[in-house]
Formats: sequence, C-alpha cells, structure tokens
Amino acid sequence: MSLEDLVRDLADPPQQLAASRLIELSGLDIGQTKIVQAAWPEIGLRQRQQLVEELASLAEDNVELNFDAAFQIALADRDPDVRKLAIRGLWENERRETFDGLLKVLTDDPAAAVRAEAALALGRFVLQAEMGTLKPVDAERLENALHVVIDDDAEEVEVRGRALESIGARGEGWVTDVITQAFDGVDRRLRLSAAYAMGRSCDPAWLPRLFEELENDDAEMRFEAAGAIGMIADESAIPHLLPLLQDEDGEVQATAVAALGEIGGDTAKGALEDLSAAGDPALRELALDALSELEFADDPLSFSVRGDDTDAKNGAS
Repeated sequence: MSLEDLVRDLADPPQQLAASRLIELSGLDIGQTKIVQAAWPEIGLRQRQQLVEELASLAEDNVELNFDAAFQIALADRDPDVRKLAIRGLWENERRETFDGLLKVLTDDPAAAVRAEAALALGRFVLQAEMGTLKPVDAERLENALHVVIDDDAEEVEVRGRALESIGARGEGWVTDVITQAFDGVDRRLRLSAAYAMGRSCDPAWLPRLFEELENDDAEMRFEAAGAIGMIADESAIPHLLPLLQDEDGEVQATAVAALGEIGGDTAKGALEDLSAAGDPALRELALDALSELEFADDPLSFSVRGDDTDAKNGAS
C-alpha cells in the first residue's frame, strides 16, 4: 500500500489505523515528507492529535523508529495541543532544525502552553551548551532567548518557570542570579522552578537553601527540593532526606527514595535496604528499584552476567 493511501486513510474519521501501518511514517525522505505535509490539513483535529500521540508512543517503545519528519510537520499545526504533542515527540531530536524551530516557538507561538513546552524542551540544548557541544553562536542565542523570557513580567508564569528550569544547567553568573531572584520572590510557581533549576545546576552550594525547604508546609516544594537534592547527589544531604521517608505526602516520600538512590553510598544503601524490608508495599517497591539502580551504577556488568546465568538455568531446567 502506498504512502498516498495511508495519508488518505488518516483523513478518514472512521478509520482506526493499526500500528503496523503507522510505522510507514517512520524515516520519511524529502519527497515523502512533502506528501504527508500536503495531506496534513485534510486530517481532522482529533485524528491529528491521536496520530501524534500514537507516533510518540511507538517511537518510545522502539528506538529504531523515527517519526521526526511527521513531528516537524505537526510543529506547524494550527492546533496548540498538536503542536505541544509534536514538541514532546521530538524529545530526542538534537538537529539544528529542531533547535531553530523550538526557539521560534518559544518567542512566536501564540499559545502559552506551547511556549512553555518549547522552553522545557530547550533544556537539552542548554546541556549541550554547558558541555561545549553546541556552537558558541547557538549557545548565545539560546541563553539570550531564555533570559528574555525569564525576565519578561508580561509573559505567563508557566513559560517563565519552564525557561528557568531549562537554563538551570548553565553555569553562568547571570543564571545563578535569576535562580536566586526567583527563589527569593513571592511567586510560588517561580520558586518551585527555581528549586528545580538548583538541582539541574548540580551545584552543592544550593544545598543549604534546599535543606530548609524540606520542612516547608507546601508538599510540592518539599517534592521539588528533594528532587533537586537528588540531582546534586552529595552524600552530605542524606541525613536531611531520611525524615522524608515518613513524609505525609506519598509523592514526597517517593522522591526522597529516588534521591537516596541517585546519591548512593553506604548510608543511603542502608536506609533503602531497611525500607525494602518493611513499611508500605509501594515504598518497598520504590526502594528495591533504587537499590537496583545503585547496584547497576556500582557494577553495570552485573546485570548482564546475572541475566546470562538466569538464561542458562532456564535452559537447563
């Protein structure tokens, strides 16, 4: 069946296309992309939303599939939900055209939710800039764009917060300043984003301020602080995280468990082993997962060896 037949069926509302057919949209060349782009406006709104969601799910399940051409088409869709889904679909794409497209969305898209999604997605390019793998001219463009958004009091706070979270990984003096300013401000949403940005910086200098927030009455702030501490991964933080294992909020507890797993060390391992042997079943499962991550970090080959042993035993039985 031709690509033309597929896009015609996509525009047919009663059609529920199987994943095996949608795979035909993987790895489109220039000519095929033009065919899909020309037919795109004829596809109904709900079908376009479902299509982008399904393609993103297929790509997540199979790394060999590449629907980036379709996501690029969807990035220019007239519906903001489709555009937002397209950005999520491009989460692994680090090509120049995606970088340029996301910058354009950040500054020009009429929907705040889409601008916020673009600001968040640009975080991976901030990491590239910090590692020196993004061209200096592009790093400067990226910094300037995010800085303008963060400083724009007229911009939606969700967009500003996402921009702050993304830039947190950049080790520049002005980044420290904007994180501090947001964290010391009165806007709750920006304070939460500032805590997350502290974690992305991986700078232990933020730990004293994050430790204070672990006792905040706001569960979401405790959640963000614990997650940030896990990203910084300094063993001095372990005693501050341990009380959160009895936090009244389940998500805060789970984040504390994950943070201990990210930090590692004998004290964290002991606390996780104690948790895995008692307490809430859900927390036990989280503790076991964290212990597995610790074991993998200590000896990545142990899992493959164990898997081979298991296969051998199964084969012999």
